[in-house]
Amino acid sequence: MTENHLITPPPELVQQWRNEGYSLHSPVAISTYVATRAAQWSANQEREEICKWLEDLGWHGAVQDIRAAHIYRRPKPPSLKEQALETLQRLSKEFPCRFQEDAPWDIIRRALESIPDPS
Repeated sequence: MTENHLITPPPELVQQWRNEGYSLHSPVAISTYVATRAAQWSANQEREEICKWLEDLGWHGAVQDIRAAHIYRRPKPPSLKEQALETLQRLSKEFPCRFQEDAPWDIIRRALESIPDPS
């Protein structure tokens, strides 16, 4: 693949995604992460080019609709708090406490729930 297209991420960006993905500690997870980021980046590039073209045509309402659709199709990822609560729920099922009515898990859950949600 020698041609660079508008939707082909630059090598520096691909390397950045690889570096970010290393924390996943699995070649398959890293590859999936990089592929997902590349697909999102490419879709964003395509969307922005279409928006520029529609702006040039004077179709400003269509541009707003496309940007609204983008927000709808790309929901915000779960917050760190949400991820922690989900992980805690999974761990508490895998490693149930055999004393004090699951008190250690409950203490951690209450602490996490007390953290304000990001705005």
